[in-house]
Amino acid sequence: MTAAIITSDPRIMMGKPVVAGTRISVELLLEKLAAGESVAQILEAHPQLTEASIRAALAFAARALRADVVYPLEPSPT
Repeated sequence: MTAAIITSDPRIMMGKPVVAGTRISVELLLEKLAAGESVAQILEAHPQLTEASIRAALAFAARALRADVVYPLEPSPT
């Protein structure tokens, strides 16, 4: 199901994964959620989205991070 909702096309947003039929990237949705926006706020700002499309974006991101890749993290400024 997620594969049909999240798409990637080099002609759209330089190939970033987006919600199908939009230019709303998975990255943008993650940034909004990380900044504290609620799903309701995101849906209000982007009425073309659904709760299912937001869940699909999260599922896509979780699968992408399952790869056996090391992500070097910079220490947080204190």
